[in-house]
Amino acid sequence: MRSTTGWQATDSSTLRRTPLQRRDLRTDDIAVRVDYCGVCHSDLHALRDYDTHSGAPLVPGHEFTGVVTGTGPGVTTFSIGDHVAVGNIVDSCGVCAMCGTGQENFCHSFPTLTYGGTDRQDGSTTLGGFSREYVVREAFAYPLPAGLDPAAAAPLLCAGITVWEPLRALAVGPGSRVAVAGLGGLGHLAVRLAVALGATTTVISRSRDKRADALRLGAHDLLDSTDPEQMATARDAFDVVIDTISAPHDLGPYLKLVAMDGTLSLLGYLGPVTVETTALLVGRKRLGSAGSGGRPATAEMLQFCADNGIAADIEVLPSAQVATALDRLRRNDVRYRFVLDMSDLDS
Repeated sequence: MRSTTGWQATDSSTLRRTPLQRRDLRTDDIAVRVDYCGVCHSDLHALRDYDTHSGAPLVPGHEFTGVVTGTGPGVTTFSIGDHVAVGNIVDSCGVCAMCGTGQENFCHSFPTLTYGGTDRQDGSTTLGGFSREYVVREAFAYPLPAGLDPAAAAPLLCAGITVWEPLRALAVGPGSRVAVAGLGGLGHLAVRLAVALGATTTVISRSRDKRADALRLGAHDLLDSTDPEQMATARDAFDVVIDTISAPHDLGPYLKLVAMDGTLSLLGYLGPVTVETTALLVGRKRLGSAGSGGRPATAEMLQFCADNGIAADIEVLPSAQVATALDRLRRNDVRYRFVLDMSDLDS
């Protein structure tokens, strides 16, 4: 076993620095020194739901960048010293229909998650990127393209790919009219990617004071969701509405904004929703969702971001301030993504 250090949950609200064990390198494994790891709302949910009596350890973190420090004997893609990125999926069955089409995120036997998952070979619980080292199959690590800042690139491996997947699946490009509801960790990257794809892009927010930030990110306009007149004027105005709002909310007003044959894609809130059928019927509108992305899409997204100068707006904190990051994230006190600098785990 390989020894490292990381931040492990002791209860539903506390992480403690502790020694961790990583597996010895298998034939197709690489060891990655984790340099930067993003902090996601999923980490908050995992801590909130953590059952201390389950016996399974919890080390969060599933969007990180780093440097290869070791390779298994069968590794052909990476060499020691290469800069890499790892996202929220680290394995899949590799044989089902979804895996066969490069959609490992929809693996029929469920993909192995970066943390809280079950290793497909030894049955152990996967431990995440809030640590100084991670061991991963080379197939689920990605070369970090030159030109991408490793800290600002880390959130691309979760927030970035989560919004990239529906934008690409819905063929967003020049001439598309896209609206992004919610301007947070997901939303700000959705705006940047939609704009870079050539879409006329509008932010939907209940906070008018976000207008300047929306325009800075490249949006063409901001629609105030609390203004009935603005919402009525924008009826049937968008081919795609990317909904990144994380709390339960009424979908009706957003479906009214979707144009004929357009799509409302739910990415932020993944709980139960209620929809009036007529809200879909009038205009042949579609309600969809997406989650993460497969390996081809993730590699494509990283290169697109490098080519177009796209990265997350981040605030970097030393990993010792992980509790501060989580507390501020609970209060939505971040624009737009916390990233932990894991180098302090060396001391």
